[in-house]
Amino acid sequence: MKYKIVTLLFLLAGIGTLNAQIIHRGFVRTHLGGLIENGEYSVLKNTFDWRLEYSKGDVGLFVNTVFDHNGLTKDLDINLRQAYFDIYFDNFDLRIGKQQIIWGKAQGVFITDIVSPKNLSDFLLPDFEEIRIGITSVKVDYYMGNNTLELVWVPLFSPTIMPNQNSIWYPKMDFPIIPTFDYSKKEIDANLDNGEYFIKYSLLSSKIDFELMSGYMWDDDPTMHVYKTINPQTMQIDSLAVVPQHHRLGLGGASFSTTVGRFILRGEGAFYDGKYFNTEDPQIADAVIEKDYLHYLVGLDFSLFGINMSTQFIQQAILDYNDQIKNDEYENTMTYMAYKTFLRETLKFEFFSYIGFNSNDALIRPKISYDLSDGFEVIFGANIFVGDEGKFGNYDDNDMLYAKIKYSF
Repeated sequence: MKYKIVTLLFLLAGIGTLNAQIIHRGFVRTHLGGLIENGEYSVLKNTFDWRLEYSKGDVGLFVNTVFDHNGLTKDLDINLRQAYFDIYFDNFDLRIGKQQIIWGKAQGVFITDIVSPKNLSDFLLPDFEEIRIGITSVKVDYYMGNNTLELVWVPLFSPTIMPNQNSIWYPKMDFPIIPTFDYSKKEIDANLDNGEYFIKYSLLSSKIDFELMSGYMWDDDPTMHVYKTINPQTMQIDSLAVVPQHHRLGLGGASFSTTVGRFILRGEGAFYDGKYFNTEDPQIADAVIEKDYLHYLVGLDFSLFGINMSTQFIQQAILDYNDQIKNDEYENTMTYMAYKTFLRETLKFEFFSYIGFNSNDALIRPKISYDLSDGFEVIFGANIFVGDEGKFGNYDDNDMLYAKIKYSF
């Protein structure tokens, strides 16, 4: 913590001499949430999000620092979410530093949006800008008329941030006995051979917005290699050792959006080469198997009776499927979003939901926001989990109501 504070003060002191040319913006927010079942607080957080921008000639600087104070644990977290330089040339831009990189057309789903890893400490509930983790990387955008070629090099791997074991969002482990964990293979050494590489081609025209992308990367989510010891007398499991390990992935994908009459049609898909899945096959020593994998969606945006709506159908498919694999061969999900504004757009009603077909579960998120005055906003909402199992049903006890007050400057 002391190191973070000293670094931040040094950075602010260094750019303080440029004060007259710096643009300050950001927000202050208080977020209070309570569980419906027992009334206990689930969230009590104060956030100060501070963004500094400076540009001079062909060079720009952007710094985004976030101060989060958790009222439940009394912890203060200072996070340098982004800090990068932009250098502009005649037909290409260069961005160097810690940055969030956003790809794809999906809403509320990560398919080809795979460059920046995720912070899932609070599941999928925060804004996606807060879920994405800034990564130290080099990005080049080369412009050719309506075409853009984007190259990204990530020299140091950053994994998904998972909830801690005391969190209500800690995932349930499906093990027959309590395992021991061995984290000796989880770290990825920092060297040139372990870098991640991405490329994206995009075309923006009056008829279509189209992207092609590819990546050679590490799986942000570790595979749980499970080693069993069987008691020869009872033939029961005597012990379990779980070894989390990140594996290399190859990815190829595409996305598009286009206007069809009064509708906006969106599509996105990715092919993953070398994804690992857990299996119950007794012939496999570490209970994992490697398969190719597809993840894709089709979405439609439209307006009806003055209400803006959007819906998506998402499918995940494991190729060359084996019945011993714990995941379903096909996992089907839908999202639905609707919102409408009133009182000269100062009052907004919004509804968003995930619906899982395999486990008959869902996450339902109604929300009301009102602009009190210039910069001040109050938000009231709920997160309702439906089902007994599945990605959303596993959190059925975490239904909550929440309120936020936010001042943007």
